[in-house]
Amino acid sequence: MTKISFEKTVKADRDKVFQIVTDYESFQDLLPQYFSSIKIRSTRGNVSVVEQHVQLAGQDMVMMTKHVKKEPELHDVYVIGGDAKGSHISEKYEKIPKGTKITVDADIKLKGLMRVVGFFGKNKIEENLVEIMDEFAKIAER
Repeated sequence: MTKISFEKTVKADRDKVFQIVTDYESFQDLLPQYFSSIKIRSTRGNVSVVEQHVQLAGQDMVMMTKHVKKEPELHDVYVIGGDAKGSHISEKYEKIPKGTKITVDADIKLKGLMRVVGFFGKNKIEENLVEIMDEFAKIAER
């Protein structure tokens, strides 16, 4: 199990940042270096089930995820199947005077050979999650 926490300040409106980070269909176009495939399987209200191929720590991870939104302040991602089943990522979006503060808390659980990657690559996984948020911030700040 890998626990990761970090904060990011974005110089953009909270609603805009939240909309970009929760527009799952656009991930493949916006960040193809991290998201090679995204397929939304279902959406009901504020809950979406998404099949995604994510590049983390140099590995292509296949996951079925459940995204739960409480717009515009909370976004929770539960991995319900695949290489990181049982993982949970929580994102909190706070309005601040000059933009938005994002707080990310992740509990990453990897399966099989991916567990070895997680053990030796915790820093790389954290680095990749921070990079993904940095890329979303750049898009929001345009």
